[in-house]
Amino acid sequence: MSAQANSLAKNFSISFPMSRYILFFYVPFFISLILSFLILSPLAVSNLQAATPPPQPQSGPGGSDYPHAAIISSVHGQGNLKYYLFEPDEPKPESAPLVIFAHGWGGINPTDYGSWINHLVRRGNIVIYPVYQTYTDMFTGFSKYTANCMTAIKDALRELKRPGHVAPDLDKVATVGHSLGGLLAVNIAASWAAEQDGAPAVKAIMSVEPGGVPALPLEDLSLIAADTLLLTVVGDQDQIAGSRDARKIFYRTSQIPPQNKDFITLVSDQYGEPALIADHFAPTCELPIGSSFLPSLSEVFGSLKYATNALDFYGTWKLFDALTEAAFYGKNREYALGNTPQQRFMGEWSDGRPVQELVVTDQP
Repeated sequence: MSAQANSLAKNFSISFPMSRYILFFYVPFFISLILSFLILSPLAVSNLQAATPPPQPQSGPGGSDYPHAAIISSVHGQGNLKYYLFEPDEPKPESAPLVIFAHGWGGINPTDYGSWINHLVRRGNIVIYPVYQTYTDMFTGFSKYTANCMTAIKDALRELKRPGHVAPDLDKVATVGHSLGGLLAVNIAASWAAEQDGAPAVKAIMSVEPGGVPALPLEDLSLIAADTLLLTVVGDQDQIAGSRDARKIFYRTSQIPPQNKDFITLVSDQYGEPALIADHFAPTCELPIGSSFLPSLSEVFGSLKYATNALDFYGTWKLFDALTEAAFYGKNREYALGNTPQQRFMGEWSDGRPVQELVVTDQP
C-alpha cells in the first residue's frame, strides 16, 4: 500500500470513531436541547404574559366593598352653568358627604371620569359635577370658570334641598379635580372660604395633575383653612401639566402644616402587561354615566381612552377615599398622609412583584 493510502486509512480509522461519537452523543444532546426549548419557551412566554396589574382591592380605601348598589344621576342648568348630580341609592341614605368633582379641560361629559364617580357615589357620597364650560368658550372663558363652578354648585345645593334628593352633609365637604379641574378644586375651596354668608368649609382637597392651562388664575389660596387636608398629585410621565402648578399650589397653601398635606408622584411601571403609565390621562377612567349627548374624550381622541387600573385603585381612588375619611371621620389617615407604607403601596403584579410605589414628599 502506498504511503498516501496508508495516510488516508489512518485518518479514516481516527475520524470514523470520532464521527460515531459525535453522532451518538452530541446529536441527541442537541436534539433534546432543541426539544426542551420548543416545549418550555411557550411556558416562559406565558409566564411573562401572566404578570398582570393588581385588581381592585376588596376592601379599604380604593376598594370594592360598596355599601350602595346603585346611583341616581340627574342633569340641571344650561350652558356653562350646567351641572350633574350623582346620589347614592339602594339603599338611599337620608344624608351623605358632598364631593365636588372638577373635570379637566374639555371633559364636560362625566363619562370621562365615570368609573371614579361611580366609585365615589357607591361609597356613599353625593357628587356635584359642574360643567363650567361649553365648546364655544373652551379657549376664551378661563377667567369665568371658577365663578361658573361656584354658581353651579350653589344651584346644586338648592336643588338638593328639594324632595326626593339625598340631603348633603355640609359639615363633610371635599373637592377633587384633574388637570384644569385640579386648579379649580383649590379655587372652589378658596372662594368658599372668602364668602361671609355661611358657606360650608371644604375639609379635604385633592388636586390631581393640575395645570396645562396657564390662562386660569389661581384664587388667594391662603384663605383655605389651616386644618384642611390637602394632596397634590402628579404623574411621572405627564407631559402636559408637569408639576409646576402642583408645586405652586403646595407652596401657596403654607398655612396648612406639613402633617396635613403631601406632594405625591404617581410612578409608571412597565413590568407587566398592560403597563401602568402615569401620564396626563391616567386619572380618566371611562364609564357611561349620567345622561349626555356630548362625546366623551375617548370618542374625540380615540387613542386617549384609558381603562380603570391600579393607578386608580391604589393611586387616586385610594388617596382621595382615605383623605376624605380622615377629614370626615378621623380614620384611615395613614393611607392618605405621612409617607407611610400604606400610603405608598400600589399593589402587586400577578406574580407577586410589587408595583412601583408612590413617591411622597413635603419638599417638592
